[in-house]
Amino acid sequence: MRRLLAPVLVAALCAVALSVSSGPATAQSTTTTQAATAKTVVDIAASNPDFSTLVTAVKAAGLAGTLSGPGPFTVFAPNNAAFAKIPPAQLQSILADKEKLTSILTYHVVPGKIMAADLKKSQKVKTVEGSKVVIVKTKKGAKIGGVDIVATDIVGSNGVIHVIGEVLIPPKKMAKSSM
Repeated sequence: MRRLLAPVLVAALCAVALSVSSGPATAQSTTTTQAATAKTVVDIAASNPDFSTLVTAVKAAGLAGTLSGPGPFTVFAPNNAAFAKIPPAQLQSILADKEKLTSILTYHVVPGKIMAADLKKSQKVKTVEGSKVVIVKTKKGAKIGGVDIVATDIVGSNGVIHVIGEVLIPPKKMAKSSM
C-alpha cells in the first residue's frame, strides 16, 4: 500500500515543486520555473522524482483528476524529504485512510494562482480543505503554516506549485490525529 501511495503523494507534491532549493525561498534563492503550458500541476509533479510520495498520495486520494482540471490551483507541495519526516507507520495509516488523506492533501491547495510576487507580508488564505492557513513573507523567505517554502513559481497550465519542506496538517485533523 505504501508503495502505491508514495508515488501518488510525491506526484501531487511534484506538481508544487519541480525544482527544490536547499533552503527557504529568499529574494536571492527563490526558484522560478516556467513549465510547458500543456503540463498540469499533476503532470509536473509526476515528472519529478522528488514528488513520488506526493503523487502516490494524490492518486490514492483520487485527486489526480481534479488537480488535472482547469483550475487554477496553487499547490504547496511537500517533497519526499517532507514525507520522510513522518514516521513510517503513521504515514501508512494516513495513506490507508482516504478521508484523512484527502483532508491533508486539499489543505495544501488554494484556489487561484498565487505567485511568489503576489505574497503579502502576512496573509490568511482559505484552502480547498476549508480551513485557513497563514502565509508570512520576510526578507529571509516565506512560510506557510510555519513551514518553509523552499522553491516557488513552478508554473503549469492550470496553476502554480510552491515546494515546502514539511507536510501541513489541517487544524481540524490535529485534534483527531497524533501528527
